[in-house]
This record gives sequence, C-alpha cells and structure tokens, in this order.
Amino acid sequence: MALVPKGKGDADWSKRDRQKTRHNVPDEKEHSAINYDKLKWLCELDGLHSSIEGEPSSDEAHKLFMENYKSIFVNGKPQPGMLPVLGKDISGSKSLGATNNSTENPTVTKSKKKNAKEETQELHDDHISHDIKEHMAKLHKERKILDPVIIQRNRIKDLRTILKKMPYERKADENDLVYSHLKAFTDLSKQLTNKELKELSTLVTLDVWRDEGYTVFANSGFFTVLKGSVIPQSRPWIQYRGAAGKVPLLVTESSHSEDRFPELKVGDCFGTLEKVEGPEANSKLLTVSINSVPTEFLKISSNDFKRITEQIQSQENTEKINLINSCKAYLMWPRQSLLKLAELLEWTTFQENTVLVSEGFLCPFIGFVKSGECHVLRQVEVKEVLPNGKEERRHKQVVMGQLLHSESFGEISVLREELSNSSIVTSTSVELGVISVERINELDETTRSLLLQSNETLYESLSETEIHSEYIDQEQKREWNQFKHNVLVDVINARGIRPGYGKWAK
Repeated sequence: MALVPKGKGDADWSKRDRQKTRHNVPDEKEHSAINYDKLKWLCELDGLHSSIEGEPSSDEAHKLFMENYKSIFVNGKPQPGMLPVLGKDISGSKSLGATNNSTENPTVTKSKKKNAKEETQELHDDHISHDIKEHMAKLHKERKILDPVIIQRNRIKDLRTILKKMPYERKADENDLVYSHLKAFTDLSKQLTNKELKELSTLVTLDVWRDEGYTVFANSGFFTVLKGSVIPQSRPWIQYRGAAGKVPLLVTESSHSEDRFPELKVGDCFGTLEKVEGPEANSKLLTVSINSVPTEFLKISSNDFKRITEQIQSQENTEKINLINSCKAYLMWPRQSLLKLAELLEWTTFQENTVLVSEGFLCPFIGFVKSGECHVLRQVEVKEVLPNGKEERRHKQVVMGQLLHSESFGEISVLREELSNSSIVTSTSVELGVISVERINELDETTRSLLLQSNETLYESLSETEIHSEYIDQEQKREWNQFKHNVLVDVINARGIRPGYGKWAK
C-alpha cells in the first residue's frame, strides 16, 4: 500500500496549476460556405447584367457564368488539422485560369496565375491550426529533457552544425555552446583546465572522411567521433596528457578475429593532445580505420594545443611576476630572480577565518597576497576578573595589523626554520600565491640569500609593553561600544518598544 502525503493524494485530478504556461488553441467558428472572392469575380464579368438594369446579358457572359457558378461554393475536404479558409480556394484556381485563357490575352493570364500562386503561399504561411498535436509540441518544448540519449544526440547535432563554419566565422555564443558541450566529453575535459578548454573551443574544426577503409593517423591531434564509426588498428588508441615520455606506447595489433578491437562510435575519442614525435615508418601507433562513411570528427590539433598552453603559461608567469614585484621587499629584485620565484608559485584560495600561520609553529609556506585581507594576531597574557571576583591570568589575542594586496609573509620562518612570532588569520576570502617548503629547496643559494636579505619578521620590533598597550586600547573601545549599545537598548525598551516585533516589525 502506497503512502500518500497529506494534502496531495486527495487533490482533484481536473485542477490545473495556473502558474504553468498554457497555450490557447484557437476557437473554431462557423464559416459561410460561399467563396465571396469568386462570387465577386463572376458578378463583375463583362457583358453580364441584372434584370433590374433592363439590359440582357451577352451569350458569352451568360455561358461563362453558368460554367463557373459552382466554384463559388467551398467544396472538398479540408486539410488535416486545418479549417478551410474562405476567399482563397486553391482547387478552383486552375479552372478559372483555363477559362480566362479563352477571353483574356496571355499577359493578363500569366499575371493572374502569379497572384494565385502568391495567395496559395500566404494560405500555407498564415493558416490557423486546430490540430492538437501541433499545440502539444509547443508545450513539450518547454520541458527540460532528462534522457541522456536525447541530450547526447542534441549535443552532437549542435556540434556538427556549428563546426561546419570556420573558426573565424563563428559567433561568441556559438563558441560558448561548443565549450559547454566539450565539457561533457570526459576523455577530453579531464585532461584540460576550464581556461584551456575554453580557449581550445574556439579552434576546434570538423574533419570529414568520405571513403571507407582509409587510415587516420591520430599522433598529431585529438579526435571525437561525431558521425559514423572507426576501428582502432592498435592498442592503445588514446594517449592522455602527461603520459608522453613517461609510459611508453606499446603497439599491440590484433591478429585473431575474436581479439578484434572494439568499434568506436559517436561520442568516443582517440588520439593525443601532445604530439608523438618520431613514429617509425608504417607504424600503426594511434591509428584507426574508417568503418562507415561519411565519418565526421571533431579535431583538436596538437599544434593548437601546444600554442594555447604556452600562451596561458606565459600569462600566468607574467601575473605571478607582477604580484611578486609589487611587494615592497621585491621592488629592486632582478628579473631573473623573479622568474625563478614565479616558477615555484602556485595559486591557492582560503575561506574566511582560516588560520594560515599559528604563533609558536613553523610557517608552512611563503605567501603573497593577491586579493583579500588577513589579520596578524599576537598573544598577550592578561589578568581577567571573573564574575565571582577572582582574578585569573589568561592568554588573549590582539590584532596587531593587517596583510593586504601585494604583501608577503613567511620568508624568514621557512628559510631559517624559525618559529613564527604571530598568527595570521584570514578575515575575508583570500587568494594567495604560495611557495611550499619542499619547493623552496629547489632555489639556488643566490636566490635564497636574496630572500633573507630582503625580508624581515613581521612586527619583530614590538615590545611586550606595546602589545599590552594595544590590547588595553582595543578592550576599552570594545567596552565603550558595548556600553552605548546597552544604553540604546534600555531607552528603546523603556516604553515597551521592541524592534522587530509587533507594529515595529519590518
């Protein structure tokens, strides 16, 4: 027995959610069965007169009228899902045109045929549909597709459509769509950062093969099958980034039918982002054969990948050098030494209230503040009066300063292995460039000596008296603010006013 939540199981099936989009179906109206356009044409025939005018009609006009008077009635079955539109009868246009040939010159007949053709086109363009299937299709388009097969099919269709254009012909929104689709191919996206993938999405091309049995050499590019299928000629048929030179590619060819390589279909990948240098002649390394035609691939050239990664690396190095050089202690450093530090720097983000350095412990890294704010805290021993009147000595932390953009810390503690004399805590979300202790050992002696000469310990010159004085000032400010707040609350509540309650509620 199924359990139905209270208030939902007893809902009336005929009730509809008013917030959902509803498509109005046009009402069917009763139309007259007379085609008034043809009736008007018949009444305006030359030589046709009414009995009121007293003049008899000519024999030709009377004969023409009797031959075509039946066409003023709307005959024939309407098209599926479409009511007949009066005034534009398609079926009778030919008979009228044929009749006119006997009475009008060829030029007039040709112009009338042209007008009839234009009216027929307007009829198909501007018709009002009463077919429920067309209106249900509109409703279905607004629903989110969750079937992974349909999503994959639409993704491939979009990529094939966009990649038919050259890279310089694509618009920005098309490049964004290619980028979002490429993230779904895990064999590709797991090898690249978002920045690299976004740059490469503007350079991908469509590679089309129309002959079966040809061999595709994938040692200089990464391919994704968009249409057709291929069969690998060796194993492995894909090399991931960073594997070049570390894990040797052993070409394993299949000689038995039962050991046949699997067929790579739409959505599968093969090839390499990093070009494989110096393959042997007639080598089947990273090769596939065309199994069905036409076959289409999404291709990322190894040369484009190398160029993009070099550009991104150059931009990051420039950004790191600018950050280090903007710090006060590194303003006069030579560029060669800045380059050595930039090579060791890594970007890291820390959330608010994260302890980066603890007083009395070694600093875990050298940090350069790119954005955000940090507080520098020092411990001080003070006497505190308890509510029962007793006094106790306790350790309190005092904010002695801040670290803002283009400031660094931790150089002396890391290089000399000295315990830190202060704690550093993030007061906002902070992005740092950090150099770990392990990577510091990669620096040469000249750069290490330059680091020691250029930096000093944070707030090393502060005495215990100055720290106590700063603590007293901060405590007095805190007590004064608390006193003002209490007085204000007492005044407001004196008349029973409670902000946030009753008529004072916002």
